[in-house]
Amino acid sequence: MNRLPPLTAVRAFEAAGRHENFSRAAEELGLTQAAISYQIRQLEDRVGKPLFVREKGRVRLSEAGQRLLPAVSGGFAGIADAFETLREDDAEILSVNASMSIGGAWLSARIGRFQLRYPDIAVRLSLSNELIDFAGSSVDVALRAGRGQWSGLRADFLFRQHFSPVCTAEFIERNAISKPEDILRVERLSPNDSVWNNWFAAAGLDTPPPPRPGVVMDSQMQEASAILGGYGIALLTPIFWRADIDSGRLVQPFESLYVPLSSHYLVNPVGRVGVRKIERFREWLHDELLEERKHSRAAIWEVPE
Repeated sequence: MNRLPPLTAVRAFEAAGRHENFSRAAEELGLTQAAISYQIRQLEDRVGKPLFVREKGRVRLSEAGQRLLPAVSGGFAGIADAFETLREDDAEILSVNASMSIGGAWLSARIGRFQLRYPDIAVRLSLSNELIDFAGSSVDVALRAGRGQWSGLRADFLFRQHFSPVCTAEFIERNAISKPEDILRVERLSPNDSVWNNWFAAAGLDTPPPPRPGVVMDSQMQEASAILGGYGIALLTPIFWRADIDSGRLVQPFESLYVPLSSHYLVNPVGRVGVRKIERFREWLHDELLEERKHSRAAIWEVPE
């Protein structure tokens, strides 16, 4: 048996309860006052108690009506939100979130190619190092680093995180850098970051460098700006800086990479799998990475176990 009362009656109650006025509810719903009154009488018969107190010239919610109205209003708001989400999907506005490093250094330089391939899909790109909450935002997809295990999200593996020292050719020449241990005596950005210790170990240096003061920045974008200005050497992700390395603006002096277990993923809520704009972005992103494979070490494309 259907436990729900007729939705027309529920809608009449919600409007009348919100206004505490049958005439205004009738105007809102395009009905007569008599029709509103009839629908509410039907609903009161269904629940077995009055939902309004009728007084001369006005009505007000009864105790039962006061308890019922918030739940009913919330239900209609949820339905409205669901339809609004569908409308936004149809509008084809894709909202993408990424960290400052991958978003600013890699994705933003390529996102125009997605727009050219799908000119009917508008793109909104936001950069933040904070973990995005899909439930509390309008973001459709995000590029996220981690182990790929996030409840309620589809996680598409993109590539492994990886780091190697990067600087300018002038910095190498000025400081006579020819082997990994030479980096120990020059200015390093974020010199006490444990990633440096891991890279030195990957390069064959077993003894960690001693602590030292230095400059710490929030993103690889900032670090790249500093080294292009002539200051120091930074641990960057070479795939982010492929164009600068290929052009000679930046130099990766050693092939050694530190490759942790964490990786970059494209994530979106599982409930939105199949939405056209999300699937087209996902396909385009993997096409872009096929090109990157031609220039990068095989280790970064291996899915961690």
